[in-house]
Amino acid sequence: MADIKDPENTIIIELKDGPVMIELYSDVAPKHAERMKELARSGAYDNVAFHRVIDGFMAQTGDVANGNMEKDFNIRSAGTGGSDLPDLPAEFSKLPHDRGTLGAARSQSPNSANSQFFINFSDNHFLNGQYTVYGRVIEGMEHVDKINRGEPPMSPDRMVSVKVAADA
Repeated sequence: MADIKDPENTIIIELKDGPVMIELYSDVAPKHAERMKELARSGAYDNVAFHRVIDGFMAQTGDVANGNMEKDFNIRSAGTGGSDLPDLPAEFSKLPHDRGTLGAARSQSPNSANSQFFINFSDNHFLNGQYTVYGRVIEGMEHVDKINRGEPPMSPDRMVSVKVAADA
């Protein structure tokens, strides 16, 4: 297991191949970190599909409105929803979108992030300053690398469970 410095700001995502530990940057993007913890604690992220997974780019998930229907996964609506909580203001920083960083997915408006996020498969510096970086994978990136690819994937992988380490 990774050395968890701050269990309150560490997320454990259970994937089919094993756990992924994410250190949240609560000092850099406090609203985004709080939102992820709130949704994790409510169980909203459990069983949510990775609906957009582009090889060499990123894996996107977190559509809690449309991404967790086991039998009736609607490919057309996946990725269009969020939570019932208000959208978040952008918390841009100088942190680069490096491999393993967590970015807030959003629409055209910089202040439209809600529940969706992506994990970068590679350094995607063209995203710098345009999307909020609010965490990074500290263990389990090899499991992220095995997520089924596609837009959307034919057989999407899911986040089995998402927990705050302090609660695990």
